[in-house]
Amino acid sequence: MIVTTKQLFEVAYEKFAVGAYNINNMEQTLGLFRGNLQSKAPFIIQISKGARKYAEVKMLEAMIRAAEEIFPDAVFAVHLDHGDEETCYDCIESGFYSSVMIDASHLPLEENIAVVKRVVEKAHAKGISVEAELGKLGGVEEDIKVDEKHASLTDPDEAAEFVERTKCDSLAVAIGTSHGAYKFSGGQGLHFDRIKAIQKLLPNFPLVMHGSSSVPQEEVKRINDAGGKIPTTAKGVNEEEFAKAIPLGVTKVNIDTDGRLVWTRVHREFFRDEPDQFDFRKPGKVFMAEYANFIAHKNEKLLSAGTLDDVRKTASK
Repeated sequence: MIVTTKQLFEVAYEKFAVGAYNINNMEQTLGLFRGNLQSKAPFIIQISKGARKYAEVKMLEAMIRAAEEIFPDAVFAVHLDHGDEETCYDCIESGFYSSVMIDASHLPLEENIAVVKRVVEKAHAKGISVEAELGKLGGVEEDIKVDEKHASLTDPDEAAEFVERTKCDSLAVAIGTSHGAYKFSGGQGLHFDRIKAIQKLLPNFPLVMHGSSSVPQEEVKRINDAGGKIPTTAKGVNEEEFAKAIPLGVTKVNIDTDGRLVWTRVHREFFRDEPDQFDFRKPGKVFMAEYANFIAHKNEKLLSAGTLDDVRKTASK
């Protein structure tokens, strides 16, 4: 059952965070659904601009529709991740997405507000939720690159003004996480004082943590042992900090890099150990099982495991 992120957040706020996972292919899609049903958790499927180019929009939508039929007990939102204004409008008009993220955080505040207001107006007219972003995370996400020296934490006063003026449904805040490869500089850490300050001015409003992979050292080691060259300084968000952030309004947590590490580890190890193999379905089966276990583990840390029945009851009303 596809629902909006707003519906998920109404159930989750201060109780658990909904895992938001990016997909690009069939193996990720099947593993994602299996892992969430295995842990009995609602979830958010994130589709980035890059995924839409890589797998083609119609193919991605068809895979999700098929998975919805195969796994009828699943409750999830379909979300555009880091969209520009044009892509947001395309997703809104498609009738498929239940949520979009407009990322204009690289623009000056007034321009960011203006863009988000336009997207919110079109999205809300069709019952679609909108996520926006304020502050600048270091790293690379799709076509946007922010050098570490230009990264900046979200200002609480600006956040309150931003939400009031844009009427967005959730806000991605810069609170110490980073996108993509910037995790490999080893400089991550949540600023709980900043999260508290934002929640104080935005009570009962869902906050979103981007760049929240943990980059497990065991995954990095196994990848490198199988021929990889991932920097050993790699460091992400401590998984134990999710539970501390949830009571402070963090209701959606984006995790992508860790899933890519699982894919890389599985395939490197498989072809190292089976050098005569060329049937890509064999490591694909291993990955789907490993990815499902990875998703179930993350949901335990996000406290969303075991909440599916309550979410379904609320979303069905």
